[in-house]
Amino acid sequence: MAPKNGFFTSTTASTSLTSIFLLFTFLFTLSLFLFFLIGSYHHIDYPSSSSPLISQNHLITLDSIKVYVSELPRSLNYGLLDKYWSFDSDSRLGSDADREIRSSLSHKTLEILPYPENPLIKQYSAEYWILGDLSTPLEERTTSFAKRVFDVEEADVVFVPFFATVSAEMQLGMAKGVFRKKIGNEDYERQRKVVDLVKKSKAWKRSGGRDHVFVLTDPVAMWHVRAEIAPAILLVVDFGGWYRLDSKSSGGGGNSSSDLIQHTQVSLLKDVIIPYSHLLPRLHLSENKNRDTLLYFKGAKHRHRGGLVREKLWDLLVDKPGVIMEEGFPNATGREQSIKGMRSSEFCLNPAGDTPTSCRLFDAIQSLCIPVIVSDNIELPFEGMVDYSEFSVFVAVSDALKPNWLVSHLRSFSREQKDTFRRKMAEAQPIFQYENGHYGGIGPIPEDGAVNHIWRKVHQKLPLIKEAIVREKRRPPGVSIPRRCHCT
Repeated sequence: MAPKNGFFTSTTASTSLTSIFLLFTFLFTLSLFLFFLIGSYHHIDYPSSSSPLISQNHLITLDSIKVYVSELPRSLNYGLLDKYWSFDSDSRLGSDADREIRSSLSHKTLEILPYPENPLIKQYSAEYWILGDLSTPLEERTTSFAKRVFDVEEADVVFVPFFATVSAEMQLGMAKGVFRKKIGNEDYERQRKVVDLVKKSKAWKRSGGRDHVFVLTDPVAMWHVRAEIAPAILLVVDFGGWYRLDSKSSGGGGNSSSDLIQHTQVSLLKDVIIPYSHLLPRLHLSENKNRDTLLYFKGAKHRHRGGLVREKLWDLLVDKPGVIMEEGFPNATGREQSIKGMRSSEFCLNPAGDTPTSCRLFDAIQSLCIPVIVSDNIELPFEGMVDYSEFSVFVAVSDALKPNWLVSHLRSFSREQKDTFRRKMAEAQPIFQYENGHYGGIGPIPEDGAVNHIWRKVHQKLPLIKEAIVREKRRPPGVSIPRRCHCT
């Protein structure tokens, strides 16, 4: 019996060792599987409990910016469109399309109305598309870089939903004579209301307004209160618009130093240059045809300030072979002429106007007409994300004004170079697209479009903005620190 018992003892021990070995192997294999499984995901850091700006209940992610929408009455945004479309007419240039829309809307009741087609207003429609995206139901905002939050303590920035362009342009269209005044100026009353409401908020007081975002695309938007909102993040088409309404064009005696708002109130450190809304339709690369004209320009010959260069260029180029210089305006007829001219030309001239930029640049890009940018102090949207030199020709004003220089320079580009410019331009076209194909802008936006690029650019500014907020908080009472925002 002893051998038998010994056999069972030995067998049992061997079986136990085998089981332990198999268990160890299984656990080791499981550990390796979990290690590689977890490692295949992107690492996400959790915020520390001491973070004053980010809720502990939210992850820190690099693919979004948290936006709180300031509480303003509807009368300061979509309500302004109600008012605009209620007018019997608009005497301003290019209102033919708006008259047709007014007629079609006369018997309709809509929560959100379309933005004006009047080109003088439409080119500044960023305010409409940005708010449209933020007003879209959460479940549809899957492509938006901006994540809307409803607790201001969780927000990175506070968006102020004021349609400053519509407000200003309605005043200029109905009673331009009082625009520079405060009494009898409905636009000023609206500006004042916005600033008073926002500055009373807890959000403004905690940051001094530095994390608030205003859309000021129209050069005269919020003209009366700019000094008060200067610490905020301003979405502008360029810094040249930071002038008071041109006194010469208003019947005054010309510009003086007192007519300027300090350039140090705007800065590439905190503000974001955004694109105009293009007025011409997109031409796809596959639709491109032969271009028989070398250089094309259509617009007003006479401009003010930096735009004085335009008149000199006009005189140099108007009679040159292969060059078309047309005086015109963005009405229905001018639009069709511009479409034809830009699509049949190799290069499109983009000199400064009253400000360094214009929507002409973005019309040229959508028309695959290589932009020739003649401006020594231009700011462009999304630089650092977009390399304009890949599809544009930059020319110093001093060179452009040399007789015969510009035409000769443009003729020196080879067919291969121009084709490369156009391919790169076609790649960049979607970046400058605001419209999302949904009525009122309410609906999913293009992931690679203008609205998302604007918020990505604001996101880049956040570290310096948050640092400025902290520095402001520790400033002793009564101590004045001069603003030093001038930069290039």
